[in-house]
Amino acid sequence: MGRAVFSNNAFYSPIHQSNRFLLAFPRLIRFHFAVNQQTGQFRPLCNPGFICLLLALATLAVYFPVSHYGFVDYDDSGYFFENPHVLTGLTGPNIEWAFTSGEDANWHPLTWLSLMLDATLFRPGPAAPHLTNVLLHMANSILLFLVFLRMTGAIWRSAAVAMLFAIHPLHVESVAWISERKDVLSGFFGLLALLCYARYVELLHSNRDPQAAASRQSPWTFYGLSLFFLGCGLMSKPMLVTLPCVLLLLDYWPLQRFVASGAANASTLQHILIEKIPFFLLTAVASAVTFVVQRNGNAVIPLSVIPMDARIGNVFVSYARYIGKIFCPIDLAAVYPFHGYWPGFIVYLSLVLFAGLCVLAFDKRKKFPWLLTGWFWFAGMLVPVIGLVQVGETAMADRYAYLPMVGILILAVWGVGEVCLAWHPPRPLLFALSVLLFVACALRAHDQVRVWKDDESLFGHTLEVTKNNYIAELDMGFWYSKNGNVKKALEYYDRAGKIAPNDPTALFNIGNAFARLHDWPEAIGNYERSLKVRPDQADVLDNLGIALAQSKQLTNAIACFNAALKLKPDFADAQNNLGSALFIQGNYVEAARAFYAALQNSPYNAEFAVNLGDTLVRLGNKSAAAQCYQQALQLEPDNQAVQKKLQALGPVNAK
Repeated sequence: MGRAVFSNNAFYSPIHQSNRFLLAFPRLIRFHFAVNQQTGQFRPLCNPGFICLLLALATLAVYFPVSHYGFVDYDDSGYFFENPHVLTGLTGPNIEWAFTSGEDANWHPLTWLSLMLDATLFRPGPAAPHLTNVLLHMANSILLFLVFLRMTGAIWRSAAVAMLFAIHPLHVESVAWISERKDVLSGFFGLLALLCYARYVELLHSNRDPQAAASRQSPWTFYGLSLFFLGCGLMSKPMLVTLPCVLLLLDYWPLQRFVASGAANASTLQHILIEKIPFFLLTAVASAVTFVVQRNGNAVIPLSVIPMDARIGNVFVSYARYIGKIFCPIDLAAVYPFHGYWPGFIVYLSLVLFAGLCVLAFDKRKKFPWLLTGWFWFAGMLVPVIGLVQVGETAMADRYAYLPMVGILILAVWGVGEVCLAWHPPRPLLFALSVLLFVACALRAHDQVRVWKDDESLFGHTLEVTKNNYIAELDMGFWYSKNGNVKKALEYYDRAGKIAPNDPTALFNIGNAFARLHDWPEAIGNYERSLKVRPDQADVLDNLGIALAQSKQLTNAIACFNAALKLKPDFADAQNNLGSALFIQGNYVEAARAFYAALQNSPYNAEFAVNLGDTLVRLGNKSAAAQCYQQALQLEPDNQAVQKKLQALGPVNAK
């Protein structure tokens, strides 16, 4: 298990000659058998292709059940099944929207495009986006193995890191949750950037190698590709803003670029830093865009709500909690609520742990250089989401550890490797213990995957493993309300209201529950209280408009629908509701325009097509109305009411 080192400006790698296929992505997982040249013995576990196959099979074994799962009403509506831009697929306007939208207080155009591609190829169902997430995670596990094999030559250690990454329970949220496409997609591009960077470094320092010279590959081609893939990753999720720092850590170990002929070299250091400038500039632009979008989306929690001292305490506690959940992945939850100030002794112990690991990594950097890279990979990559700038109301999240976890895996695997080199345990015993660990990890992950089956399972489990979790209470109540058990929903909403009495989402959901009971005055009161806390809520304005319309206050209802559309111009439900109110008023021309806009934004909604058809009948345009009814029947062939409406039109001439 040798390390890749530099010597006399030449790049040495134990896999440079025997496995050159690792350097070209289209051939990354070409399968060929490994045969010991001296004994002729088949040794698949020493073969990169076979290990890639194992990683793929392990990932599928753990995550394939998600292909039978549906959506969860935890962002999946906004990201997929109620998003008109995603549902209508890859069109010119939708692509433009992806690059210009700050939907959900995020700018990640490639994530939107990937979801649109799923809808274009496989129609709007949950199976395709679920499987795409699984395939991306599979590719990431293989890429991680190839990255470390490329840089270290330690095949078993690289395989162990990749296998733990593939099947660790802490990654279930990123893979099983459709809305976290941004996590696995940004991870895919980030790991491609690392692979290309490793190739760039090799070519840069192997000019004296005749084989490298004969290949005629320029190192700057791979440098450009690394920069390109980083840009793609940032357009999938801005989590990769710390990747240039990771490149510097990899320069220290395992690439060892900071050392030339055994001593620090100032010119080498200068070159290393200068070549990172484009990477840092790219991440600076991404950081600025993210800050503006999140600020405009009111996603950043102000200091008046969560003071800085509470945030700092939570930072160190969260680092400790992440480490704990990596080594003991139990009580994993979709939402970890922010409870304000942690007890002083917990903050102190967490601070001591964090500082101690920083000192240890720096102090032992010469003897164990992987300590420095591993620890600061983990600590540094978490900085954007550790909570100093609080986005949302969660203290931490499993998904935030997707790539940062690699740093801890480096510490664990290379640490165990050093122990084995010192103690020389029997290889069969080491192999058996490794298999036992992988199986246990896979079984725990498979069990966690079942939690994401539906909303009831997800939020029921979250309430079991967390305390005072008003977000989970709200979502559990929403599930009951959606399924007709409004009284049960109100019990959850009541508990959420007691935990967070002025939360606008809680007030919104309580209003929805009363609306389902047709208690319009109570519904209107809760909607108005929610808007008083946060006025810019298009969903609340839309539902308030519905309640007002049901209370015969059509003028106020129309004003609410228009206000919702001002905040969210492509809001199909609000356009349909506006059309309904105008239809009742007898303003059929404006109603038709509203229904047409709703159908354009949500072409798979049969109700919108029927409403437009009914309005066109009132306007005397029977041929256009017939087309609308036919469109509705294509979506709902067994809808007898629409069939009767179409028959009532009689023979019409299409225009």
